[in-house]
Amino acid sequence: MSASRLTPLAVRLLALLAERDMHAYEMYQLLIKRAEDRQVKVRPGSLYHTVERLADHGLVQPVGVDREGNRPERTRYSLTEAGAQALQTWVVEMLRAPVNEYPRFPVALDEAHHLPREKVVACLGKYTDALAAEIEEIVQGVEQVNACGVPEAYWMSWSYLLEVKRTELDWIRRQVERIKNEELEWPKSPIQNLRRS
Repeated sequence: MSASRLTPLAVRLLALLAERDMHAYEMYQLLIKRAEDRQVKVRPGSLYHTVERLADHGLVQPVGVDREGNRPERTRYSLTEAGAQALQTWVVEMLRAPVNEYPRFPVALDEAHHLPREKVVACLGKYTDALAAEIEEIVQGVEQVNACGVPEAYWMSWSYLLEVKRTELDWIRRQVERIKNEELEWPKSPIQNLRRS
């Protein structure tokens, strides 16, 4: 498996195994505890499938089985040399050049003119409320990791996300004002005339 084909979840799992050997459930718990599920879609089923895929491609390997009490056996995995190399290669590729992730929100913005001006203002108002709440969560997370003395190199992405989301919030608020004040020309879409069944 080439580094460019690694999913963000696969990269996170390789990075966890770079810290120490662990089983898939422990990886899942750590991702949730560290709030990394804010950046990577984490579901137990997809996590276990990803671990199996990484093992099939020789990027991780089973190194033992743990059993605690009546719980089922859990296979512990270790990062292989190929896995460490794939992790480093992926990080280098992503840090060198922007990648278009095809987000949906810009498409919605481009098609917002199909709604009445007031509806767009109301929808974007809810969006800005949700974005402000996300920003507050990130701020609290940054305060917590700072208080715990976690070096910033481990959570640089939080600083990045905070800056991006603050900029996005400011931009959307300005656009809402422009729409409200009719500074932004608002065409009437033909579909606004269609009757709803």
